[in-house]
Amino acid sequence: MAHNTFDLTWMIGGPQGGGVNASAELLAKAFSRAGLSVFANIEYHSNIMGKHSYYRVRVSDDAVHSHVDHAHILVALDGETLFGDHHHNKEFPTHYGHVAEVVRGGAIIYNSTPDPSDEDLHAIKDAAMLREKIQRDDVLLYPLPFTDILKTALAKLGREKEFRALGIMNNTILVGASVALFGFDPARMEAIVRETFKGRRAALADLNVHVLETTYAYLRDNFPNHFEFKIKNGEPKLDQILIRGVQAAAIGKIQAGLGLQSYYPISPATDESVYLEEQQRKFNFVVVQAEDEIASINMAVAAAHMGVRASTSTSGPGFSLMPEGIGFASITEAPLVLVNYQRGGPSTGQPTRTEQGDLQQALHFGHGDFQHIVVAPGDPAETFYDMFHAFNWADRYQMPVIMLLDKFLASTYTTIQTPDTQNLKIDRGDIYTPADPQQNGYLRHAVTQSGISPRAIPGTEGAIFWTTTDEHNPKGHISEGVENRMAQSDKRFRKLELAEKEIPDDIKYTLYGPKKAAVTIIGWGSSKGAILDAVRALADDGLAANFLQLRVMRPFPTDAVEKILGKAKKIVSVECNYSAQLADLVQEKTCVRVARRVVKYDGRPFSQNEVVSGVLKALKGKGERVVIVTGQEHLNAAVKKTVKKSPAPKAKEKVR
Repeated sequence: MAHNTFDLTWMIGGPQGGGVNASAELLAKAFSRAGLSVFANIEYHSNIMGKHSYYRVRVSDDAVHSHVDHAHILVALDGETLFGDHHHNKEFPTHYGHVAEVVRGGAIIYNSTPDPSDEDLHAIKDAAMLREKIQRDDVLLYPLPFTDILKTALAKLGREKEFRALGIMNNTILVGASVALFGFDPARMEAIVRETFKGRRAALADLNVHVLETTYAYLRDNFPNHFEFKIKNGEPKLDQILIRGVQAAAIGKIQAGLGLQSYYPISPATDESVYLEEQQRKFNFVVVQAEDEIASINMAVAAAHMGVRASTSTSGPGFSLMPEGIGFASITEAPLVLVNYQRGGPSTGQPTRTEQGDLQQALHFGHGDFQHIVVAPGDPAETFYDMFHAFNWADRYQMPVIMLLDKFLASTYTTIQTPDTQNLKIDRGDIYTPADPQQNGYLRHAVTQSGISPRAIPGTEGAIFWTTTDEHNPKGHISEGVENRMAQSDKRFRKLELAEKEIPDDIKYTLYGPKKAAVTIIGWGSSKGAILDAVRALADDGLAANFLQLRVMRPFPTDAVEKILGKAKKIVSVECNYSAQLADLVQEKTCVRVARRVVKYDGRPFSQNEVVSGVLKALKGKGERVVIVTGQEHLNAAVKKTVKKSPAPKAKEKVR
């Protein structure tokens, strides 16, 4: 059954720093403002400038939660986007670049007047030569003379002399051409451009709009309208926003009453702290860049003891430096939120690539037995709500809460419903108020039936606050007594047992799809979107599948998961790590064997297509491990030169 009238993907590729981000995000914002569903994700190298990066923008009139491995429009800012890095990569024949990902009848837009420094693109003398090189007769080619278009637009404003300084407007030409091909309302695009260029940059708005209009006219006058993939213009949705994961995390912290955010710069976590730095004066909190990750975690723990809602954010290498600090928080019962934006490891690993490799580390983060909560939201909406809840849980249960995000979730733009904050109430937990301020009877670590000891803020009259990282007695003084050690350990773990009872099931886990299914997929974190879309695609192909998303990893919802999986006919886990860490956790907690495992660990996230392919391959076997590699099917097709389909109508191809 059809769920939408269109589901299209636009892709742009080019050198980092060449405007890939600006073009894609401008287009994504325009689509979102038109009330359409958008999913936009970028892949980029860890060096600052120059290396190849690419950005996908998927748009539909129905909800989409992931990217797909094909594009309806490919926009090339350079030759590498078309042909790959064949000069430096001899191991794999990737000279077809992203061309193999363009669907039949799709479009390739490129600059027919490129800079001579781009040797590959500069060598293409006309569209016929490009068609011969890419060996695709089933796609439309749109060579645009960027130089001529920009000069024409400048001439309308009497600004011809500024041509050399305004080469960055090439991105506006690409966006304009894409809007024209998709049939998207140009007025909406122009409105976004004017909104983007305000204040001192207002003069650029008129120029960009003129460039857009000139591009529309050029396509109308020089190419027949054979492009078949069109966007149905929607109506604005007042309750919809376009947001990245780091923004959702930061806004969740602000909503929760953040007092201190400490951090040490590290990719990809830094973006969250930079965003918070921009908001700190408006919302009255402090962001501190520490000298290293150890200082960062200790600053946050100290602030938490002083009654401040405190958090620190980091990525894998920084996370690895923080176990002693989290143990400090755990034994002294300090409420703290620690966010780990997972990336490819170990060590420095892949700083700008994604991975779900830190689950087991988060569960066993420090030495000894200690209490903490681990949460792994799957999208920006869950990130916002879970971040808010994390501060409440940290205060209520007086323990650290670890939030597991990742690079993919952090950097991806998604349309979500504007969060409902009316029912979000801040819970500071059990705060100690002395009956008689003149008589100190306060016991910071009093043994209670719930395990929660009323917490005093240092400086409270009549409450001497004393704690230590050594084992301590109820007063907080060091004690190595056997009975005291047992009592304090039991007390701390009773809090975790209480959290297990009180945290709602609909936050711990969700079962999507039919209760009875041929296969149950289990997954977590940012793979959620691709699995959700894959479940729908599998249903369209006649395979009933459901999806068990695990969100709270500690305390683990053992009974519920055991019950669900006990009824499952076949189970397949889908994870972005080598060892299928969630599958191991499920087996450990429930004794239900998860034999079929689909894993991906090349630093790139799952696409909808890859989940579908992986699940189908897993079902054919009896327990084999299925490894997914990004672009493998497209690479195989390109190497074998099997892209031979009936030709689509050709656009008018002009010699430059």
